[in-house]
Amino acid sequence: MAAYINRTISLMSGGDGPHNKGGSVTTAALLTDGRLNGPWQQGGAAAGPDNSPLQIFVKAKKKINDIFGEIEDYVNDTVEYMHDIEKEQNIINTVRVKETEEFVSKVHGIRDVLCRDHMKVAFFGRTSNGKSSVINAMLHDKVLPSGIGHTTNCFLQVEGSPNDEPYLVLENSEERCAVESVGQLAHALCKEKLSESTLVKVYWPKNRCLLLRDDVVFVDSPGVDVTPNLDEWIDKHCLDADVFVLVANAESTLMVTEKNFFHKVSSKLSKPNIFILNNRWDASATEPEFLDQHCNEQEEVRRQHQERAIDFLVKELKVCSSKEAEERIFFISAKEVLQARLAEQGQTTSTPLTEGFQTRYFEFQDFERKFEECISKSAVKTKFEQHSQRGKFIANELRDILDGIYNDALKLKEDRLAQRKEVTDKITYTEQQLMVITQDMKKKIHTMVEDVEQRVSKALNEEIRRLSTLVDEFNLPFHPEPLVLNVYKKELHLHVEQGLGSNLRARLSTALALNMEASQKEMTEKMETLLPKGTTVYGVIGPKRQPFEILYRLNCDNLCADFHEDLEFRFSWGITTMIQRFAGSGANFLALKKSSNNPQGTCPNTPTTPTDVVDGRLIYAQAGLDDWSLLSRLAIAGATSQGTMGCLLAAGFLFKMVGWRIVALTGGIYGCLYLYERLTWTNKAKERAFKKQYVDHATRKLRMIVDLTSANCSHQVQQELSGTFARLCHLVDEAINEMDEKLKKLEKEVNGLESAGSRAKVLRNKANYLAHELELFEDAYLKIHH
Repeated sequence: MAAYINRTISLMSGGDGPHNKGGSVTTAALLTDGRLNGPWQQGGAAAGPDNSPLQIFVKAKKKINDIFGEIEDYVNDTVEYMHDIEKEQNIINTVRVKETEEFVSKVHGIRDVLCRDHMKVAFFGRTSNGKSSVINAMLHDKVLPSGIGHTTNCFLQVEGSPNDEPYLVLENSEERCAVESVGQLAHALCKEKLSESTLVKVYWPKNRCLLLRDDVVFVDSPGVDVTPNLDEWIDKHCLDADVFVLVANAESTLMVTEKNFFHKVSSKLSKPNIFILNNRWDASATEPEFLDQHCNEQEEVRRQHQERAIDFLVKELKVCSSKEAEERIFFISAKEVLQARLAEQGQTTSTPLTEGFQTRYFEFQDFERKFEECISKSAVKTKFEQHSQRGKFIANELRDILDGIYNDALKLKEDRLAQRKEVTDKITYTEQQLMVITQDMKKKIHTMVEDVEQRVSKALNEEIRRLSTLVDEFNLPFHPEPLVLNVYKKELHLHVEQGLGSNLRARLSTALALNMEASQKEMTEKMETLLPKGTTVYGVIGPKRQPFEILYRLNCDNLCADFHEDLEFRFSWGITTMIQRFAGSGANFLALKKSSNNPQGTCPNTPTTPTDVVDGRLIYAQAGLDDWSLLSRLAIAGATSQGTMGCLLAAGFLFKMVGWRIVALTGGIYGCLYLYERLTWTNKAKERAFKKQYVDHATRKLRMIVDLTSANCSHQVQQELSGTFARLCHLVDEAINEMDEKLKKLEKEVNGLESAGSRAKVLRNKANYLAHELELFEDAYLKIHH
């Protein structure tokens, strides 16, 4: 160091050295000397402002701010994404969302800290060692109060003004005060004294000092020998400092109070960066013994101070090596540097500069250069390394969360795709099976309908043949009186209808009910295979009903409404009756013969003629007049003619042929028969005649509706089976509709999961990108400066 100083002195003084006898040098003389222009231009170091080591911090700060701006946007996008998928998809829980939301406030806090981050240098030392003067020299202006004795009463923080206007702000206040008032507020001799640990922020225009422009903050402190609250000072003002400058008095040695303070600092901070400035070194140039002994004593004192300072940094504090310690100890005169720099700005002063000023000035500049390098390296590491690690932690945490979401989304998507395929296959199978079952059930219903129609037709024909028995069972009192007879007929109609229906039900209902139940059970079992498990078919179709029963709608009242009874007495052996009976038999024979000769089944129109007599009543039948024999025609014509002529002719003819005795006997027997029949023609006989006529009439009418009734019954069966099958089909359709809705829902979930997975993948990749950006930042600004 001494050799370096001697070489510098020799170059600057033209070989005369600092001990020449030329006397003191004025500031104006130095300014007019070309040898002093350039190296100590504003900025302190020889390098230009753009190449200043402090620019590393500025660039690093801008870079990490830009990265954390991206991280903040990324975290906000991730939170928004999680809220979206939390509503739509079941692939994220509330805990993950809350964890991600916490990162928003963390990143926001880091950004706030980064915006306020600066390179902080704290100046400490005993009272009147020149701490404020050193700061003023570095600021190129007399900003802080300085003078003899205890001057600075509180902590003063000098930083760049955001609007390039000087002002100051008191602690816990936002009111701006004039910067000129700092001499009153912070001066120890001020009447209104502030607390020793109070911080007053002084904002100084950045264009007046490049150090402030490069985010350097100076902190001036009261003397460490005026307060016992060193721990409070350290906790409040020193924990975030990047460089500590111990301003010592070169006229004395390091004191215990100064050492104790930095021992406490070293116990709370890991290897703090400490510079030791031996201020007021210009006093050595004015000592007579130094001048007489050609600087030997000065060199010895310098060596003594340096050795003690190195021992303090290396052996006591253990914050650096011996070589590093040599680069952190300087002998300067802050007062001289401030005078020189004020002179550069045109503020002339007559204060003389003592011998060796150039060396001390260069050493101060050397301190500024190394200080800039050290504080830039230290600030980049201390300020940004932790933030970079936290940024990578956040990016990695979010990447892991998003990777989990992405994997969960893929698994859920695969599960939903499998479910979608299962539902699609189920719908296809159900529709195909429904078509097969429908065709099968249609055939079975058709077969059963035909079977029911045949059964009903057969049973009804048999019941019609037994109609006389049913009518005979009717026991309502009979009377030929027309009014009574009308009531009798209505009751008989009802009795026949109910009897036929009851008999048909007795013959058919059990078998039909069993067949219906078997068919419905078969339908149900087949359709249940197409329905979702757990579906209760009977509960869905309706409550369990009574066995199916056919309604036989005979409606005898309307069917036999045209029935007209014939209750007049007619002798069964009367001539007219006999002729009619004979004619009826012949007519029936001829009709059958003609029917056999007429394969088309057509028959001519014939009038209604009596063909039979039952208990004196005529029974009419259809017969053709053209088929009657001539004899029959003549007999009928003779028997039905008026007057006695026909009877006489018949009697005369018989009398002549057989004799009068036989005729008389025959006539007596004939009369007895007539009398017998006439006497037996009672209400009972009339009732029998009525019932026989009714049976014959009802038989003809019922046979006309056999096909209609059987078709009606089969239609009821068809409706019942078709209705049951239709309800079952409706259940299957509902199941298919539900599966369609489920398929749409699954399709929507698949699309949502695909979108969620894609967004998670993009965000996960962005997390990798941000982590890589932070690694590049560390490679560029942290590792190479470590």
